[in-house]
Amino acid sequence: MGGATRQPIERNDDVVRVRHLVRALALQCRLSLVDQTKLVTAASELARNTLVYGGGGSVSAGLVTRGGRTGVAASFEDSGPGIPDIDLALTDGWTSGGGLGLGLSGARRLVDEFHLETEVGRGTTVSVVKWAR
Repeated sequence: MGGATRQPIERNDDVVRVRHLVRALALQCRLSLVDQTKLVTAASELARNTLVYGGGGSVSAGLVTRGGRTGVAASFEDSGPGIPDIDLALTDGWTSGGGLGLGLSGARRLVDEFHLETEVGRGTTVSVVKWAR
């Protein structure tokens, strides 16, 4: 991710800042309005998860190019409790609390690439990419 911007996610205001950052990158990448909305929605959910369940963390986001395609990549990291049951957390309709109600499965459906790494007691990293069409 060349020229990535890193932002803290420590307060509710930071979730709004993440949405603005991702929207600006989506515009720069020339994502369609539908794909912009999908990416911003996924990023909002992931930023909120980072704050609420991970106890805060950060996002690193920027433009990526691979195989002649350009997209927006974002990686959300926290040092929280981790996810004890990844399969359950990725189940459609499952939620452990507030947020947009999309959960990780909803965020995964909204992007083109989704990668989750977690370790109980060590934290979670969720990386996503949305490619321009």
